[in-house]
Amino acid sequence: MTAEQLYDAPDGHRVHAAGLLRRLGPQAPAFQARLGEALSDAEHLLHACTRDASDPRVGALAGHLAATGGKRLRPLLVLLAAEFGDPAAPGIDRAAVTVELVHLASLYHDDVVDRATARHGSASANALWGNRPAVLAGDLLLARAARLSADLVPEALALNARTVNRIVAGQMRELVGPTPGGDPLEHYFEVTVGKTAALLAMSLGVGALQAGAPRAVADVLVTYGEQLGIAFQIADDLLDLLSPESSSGKERGRDLLMDVPSLPVVLVRQGTDACDAELREVLAVGPAAGSGWHRRFLDLFATSRARVRSEEILRHRLERARTGLRALPPRDARFTLDSLCDFVASRTG
Repeated sequence: MTAEQLYDAPDGHRVHAAGLLRRLGPQAPAFQARLGEALSDAEHLLHACTRDASDPRVGALAGHLAATGGKRLRPLLVLLAAEFGDPAAPGIDRAAVTVELVHLASLYHDDVVDRATARHGSASANALWGNRPAVLAGDLLLARAARLSADLVPEALALNARTVNRIVAGQMRELVGPTPGGDPLEHYFEVTVGKTAALLAMSLGVGALQAGAPRAVADVLVTYGEQLGIAFQIADDLLDLLSPESSSGKERGRDLLMDVPSLPVVLVRQGTDACDAELREVLAVGPAAGSGWHRRFLDLFATSRARVRSEEILRHRLERARTGLRALPPRDARFTLDSLCDFVASRTG
């Protein structure tokens, strides 16, 4: 069974990269075939890197999230960026798997911090094995990512190291919260850049650099990736509050229940109209109002100014991402990246 058969979801919210590429990319046979084959190779290498032949129990834990699925968006971004250089350059597959290993490692750690019990529709690693083994599994994947990236070109290796630092810093900023007297909205974007956007930016930068693309091209792609990553997070924030559970795959309002400081909630707290005030009252009372308090918030938010502002910021970030692409050569990869902006916008439509 191929990775595409395993993970391609029809609802559009969690679709494997191979299915996403078909939706977004030009239907140029050579382009589709080249990237499809590269995605398949990366998938095989990913599972090889998460297995542990010496102890199957370790392999089951370390490979748990890789086996349960995911979009594989980050490997796809590596491969698309490589199209602006030599896509057949050595190490492109290792670069694609490196970024996915870093991503998976962050998910193990996130699930422990968030006390999550499910991921990709399956039980989370911490729910199955406990917190300590799950944290160590994340650490193991980071170690394997470091080992795999050792042979990348120096510029790509340096970007990888800087990005891991940004991810950890973003996670820590989320835990400690805004500084006293600081701007919660600014803090939200700092966390989002570290936790989400930095890895998308890294995927594009590493792919371009490993393929020998000009540094100016790599810089454009990194900037695009950062804006796209911010937009992705905003879309996820909105989906948590707006999407039916049947299509999102998780309980509606889960982030709200977990007191995750999403963009909509930050905007509600800063809002000035009557609906914002009512939403703040619901937040202030919280669980003390009974089990249905968050449903009241969800109903009010659907027609609130905070929703409108969140969607405006989402569109603004996507436009910033799209604008940067115009500096790149008019290739199939550029058109695919442009279409990816439309895909992100459509997730909350």
